[in-house]
Amino acid sequence: MNRLLIVAGIVLIIIGLVGTYIGKLPGDMVWKKGNTTVYFPIMTSIIISVVLSLIFMIIGRFK
Repeated sequence: MNRLLIVAGIVLIIIGLVGTYIGKLPGDMVWKKGNTTVYFPIMTSIIISVVLSLIFMIIGRFK
């Protein structure tokens, strides 16, 4: 259990660091009107979903 929590923490840190660099991809929508900004990270969400699916598929093959 301890190892799982350590790995989960490291993964979250890596995701946070990578997220700061890939947060403005083509396909991410930003609407600014007055003092309001709405951000829809559509392409970023798709890329994260594909990467996580691949990781879980690889982990699933070893179980």
